[in-house]
Amino acid sequence: MKFMKLGSKPDAFQTDGDKIRYVATELATDIAVNVGDVKFYLHKFPLLSKSARLQKLVALSNEENSDEIHILDIPGGAAAFEICAKFCYGMIVTLNAYNVIAARCAAEYLEMYETIEKGNLIYKIEVFLNSSIFRSWKDSIIVLQTTKSLLPWSEELKVVSHCLDSIATKCCIDTSKVEWSYTYNRKKLPSENGDDSHWNGVRTQKVVPKDWWVEDLCELQVDLYKRVISTIKTRGRISGDVLGEALKAYASRRLPGFSKGMVQGGDIAKNRLLVDTIVQLLPSGKGEVSCNFFLKLLKAVILLDCGEMGRIELMKRIGQQLDEATVADLLVRAPAGETTIYDVDMVQSLVEEFVTQVQDVHTDLHMENEYHEIRSPKFVSDASKLMVAKLVDGYLAEVSRDPNLPISKFIRLAESVSSFSRPSHDGLYRAIDMYLKEHPGISKSERKKICRLMDCRKLSPDACLHAVQNERLPLRVVVQVLFFEQMRASAASAGDSTPDLPSSIRALLPGGGSHGSSRSTTTNAEDDWDAIPTIDEIRALKGELAALKLGNSDVTKNNAEKVSGNKMKGMLISKKIFSKLWSNKDRNGEISSSETSESPGSSNAEETKSSTPSRSLRHSIS
Repeated sequence: MKFMKLGSKPDAFQTDGDKIRYVATELATDIAVNVGDVKFYLHKFPLLSKSARLQKLVALSNEENSDEIHILDIPGGAAAFEICAKFCYGMIVTLNAYNVIAARCAAEYLEMYETIEKGNLIYKIEVFLNSSIFRSWKDSIIVLQTTKSLLPWSEELKVVSHCLDSIATKCCIDTSKVEWSYTYNRKKLPSENGDDSHWNGVRTQKVVPKDWWVEDLCELQVDLYKRVISTIKTRGRISGDVLGEALKAYASRRLPGFSKGMVQGGDIAKNRLLVDTIVQLLPSGKGEVSCNFFLKLLKAVILLDCGEMGRIELMKRIGQQLDEATVADLLVRAPAGETTIYDVDMVQSLVEEFVTQVQDVHTDLHMENEYHEIRSPKFVSDASKLMVAKLVDGYLAEVSRDPNLPISKFIRLAESVSSFSRPSHDGLYRAIDMYLKEHPGISKSERKKICRLMDCRKLSPDACLHAVQNERLPLRVVVQVLFFEQMRASAASAGDSTPDLPSSIRALLPGGGSHGSSRSTTTNAEDDWDAIPTIDEIRALKGELAALKLGNSDVTKNNAEKVSGNKMKGMLISKKIFSKLWSNKDRNGEISSSETSESPGSSNAEETKSSTPSRSLRHSIS
């Protein structure tokens, strides 16, 4: 820390209790100066030789035949006045970053100008500030902190603006020119830890990180921090990602629990002001602030009930970068009074914001392409949509554990990304299965609706194997899974031929039936196919899938003759199992005509909630 010593005489100021200060000399004091509740017994001559204001006050007291004057509003109070008084006496006084601004403001109040005496206190302090304090990184920060208690004097004397300029200039300087000490407790650079692989035993110049200044500024109160960051931004030399890191570090330091996605304790009003300020200071460029930080800020905004404008801005920014988020980022607790555990409505809004952003991009590209060719960011856009689709699948799998989650919210969120093409529906299947597991009491119509969300053709072999054994899925879905697995095995064998299945079975598959057929028969058959399969049926389907996998495995090892034989064997087994399942139903008088089944993504009228019908009529197939 820089300091400056003034004067050469020893300090002769003495105290008598907490409220009395006097100068211990042979000459008796001739004036009493009351500064607040502290009384100073001093001598007129040294004071009047350097202070124009004291000259006026003493002259006024002489007219009133009084040897006492009162100073109530001097900036810095009694401590600052004592520094000025000691300077007048020529006694040794030490100025540093903690007291120099108070002394400067007090000297201004006492009018200690060069016109009164050459080399007066104001001049000496200005030299010290410009030659030492404002050239020091940490002293500039300390001085800025002291200015807050000295307003408006420190503002009018432009001390605050000089501090801001000094700090901003140092933050924007080329890192190769940073020669002063700074605080940096985060992840060190390899060269800073002595682990640089290029060291080779030769001492190299230390590399200064771009965000070297971030932690030291966290010492500032929010109002001063806002002014510093605003000044830095106006310079235009600090990248947005570094500013984002600075704001993240400040939030983590000033908001207890922020790094864990919560705000614990503290003054609510101060915390609210801090969060609102950080939101205002966020850099505007896309990708300059991580989506994780945005979501933590959004959680804080919700917890602290901050302004609606800040919430809207954050939702918009998160929507632009939703593909960067993780499931853990989105698990925000629902507001008080809600029955659900997590705030699914908030995530729904974020996904809708992302969809809007994608639509806006596509609209802009279409308009630009009408005039000239541009390089389309289609691949990036498709990758982002795929990431968001997977994110929603994972999120739904987590929130499905909530027994109070309405199926309408599940379906609405899943349908928000249904237009995003993705090669696999395994994640969506996992979410649906989790919901069915945690909500066993939903009706058959609801079970049918939620299962329509996934495309059985996009399930992996492992997911298919799980689905065929899944007692929670309607039999219709299990049959579809088995059929598409058969098609996959056939295609892998030697060509793309579809098994020759009865029309009654094809009616259960997407697009397999005639949508204009009569619906005059009873609904028992439809209900039975939408019902949960029995254990015997699951065993039969599992055995069929195993036969398919065995046949497909043999294909890759045997010659062309064996390939054809295994293919025919698999098709015959599949046809046999489908026929037996259907004949079991037909034998019991449940079906009198072929009925259709809509595709997994289509809509169907809501059916009334009913219990699962008895399985006593179904036969075991082995």
